[in-house]
Amino acid sequence: MSGLSGRKNRQWRILNGSDHWKDLIDPLDDGLRRTLIHYGELAQAAHDAFITERFSRFAGDCRYARATLLERCCVGSASYYEVTKNLYATSSVPVPEALMVKSLSREAWNRESNWMGFVAVATDAGKAQLGRREIVVAWRGTSRPLEWINDLQFNLVSPSKLFSGDESRWSVGATGEAAKVHEGWLSIYTSNDPRSPYNQTSARDQLLNEVKRLIELHKDEELSITFTGHSLGAALSTLSAMDIAANGINKVRGIILDRQIPVSVLVFASPKVGDAAFRQVFSKIDSLRLLRVANAPDIVPAYPLLGYEEVGVELTIDTRKSPYLKGPGDFSSWHNLEAYLHGIAGTQGTRSSEFRLQVDRDIALVNKHLDLLKDEYLVPVSWWVEKNKGMKKGADGHWKLVDHEDDDA
Repeated sequence: MSGLSGRKNRQWRILNGSDHWKDLIDPLDDGLRRTLIHYGELAQAAHDAFITERFSRFAGDCRYARATLLERCCVGSASYYEVTKNLYATSSVPVPEALMVKSLSREAWNRESNWMGFVAVATDAGKAQLGRREIVVAWRGTSRPLEWINDLQFNLVSPSKLFSGDESRWSVGATGEAAKVHEGWLSIYTSNDPRSPYNQTSARDQLLNEVKRLIELHKDEELSITFTGHSLGAALSTLSAMDIAANGINKVRGIILDRQIPVSVLVFASPKVGDAAFRQVFSKIDSLRLLRVANAPDIVPAYPLLGYEEVGVELTIDTRKSPYLKGPGDFSSWHNLEAYLHGIAGTQGTRSSEFRLQVDRDIALVNKHLDLLKDEYLVPVSWWVEKNKGMKKGADGHWKLVDHEDDDA
């Protein structure tokens, strides 16, 4: 359990960035520590539910039905949320296999799209615990760490598809210099493909339509919108949150007063998304806040190297300080999300060499997908797998790969 119960009103606003996390970062405030682990578990669910087995006809899709996704991924706050929408994406520019997985099966569910995450909304029980009706967007990360870095072009392009008829919202300075963003992230977010039954509309349109629907449904309640993701998912979170806040999607129009729903972005191992103008536009939006968690030895937060700038506030951790993990580690272990959450649970700040778990977060979790934990803890390597890797014996006595649950609706 991430330990968020009882977080209410003013406290949740502060922990979600109303004061830009002033005095909460170094050393890390324990309330913010638990908040980050809470959202990190939702981002991890977007990774754990993704089918990466290319022999599966459902490679690139979500393994679980929406109703069971959070529970099946062992999210501590599963009862707080209802997953209302799956998000699917394609790309109009070539992207590496580490970003978009394709099935080898001739009977593949789909060859153009990938499942990229989900939208969830707080249940009544979740609202009571969280202090408001929260809309959460979780974008999944890359399927294989770091493989995309050498294969992906880092072109900066105009996000004209996000202008919504008003380019000035995306421009800065007296000359009206327009923000530019990473072409690959933008393409995944905004592309559609008429050949795909899942991407007749873009991931952007799917997201905006669902967020608008949930806002309209709960417009008379206190609302917040939170984005989370790891790696690729962090980049998509940054881009889509900016889209919603810059274009006023988070505006609730009342009879007397209009109000803006706060939009928070809490992300892990995020690559950079845009240029200096993008950073300036991002920082001007009153309702938008972003916190990036970066592991000191992880190279991904430094990418792309030229022409890009970071946005928001950074929290630095260093998993090399953990006495539980094998040292010194490597690129994959430094970038791993479960290692990040372990680092958050134990960091004592950049000025301290001490590592002490402040949250009762099971250390076995760091071995879910890699060999990170010291052997003395007797936790198997890469233990997070479906029973028999999804192979099931049918009534005819033959084994088949059955690794996907359909939604009822």
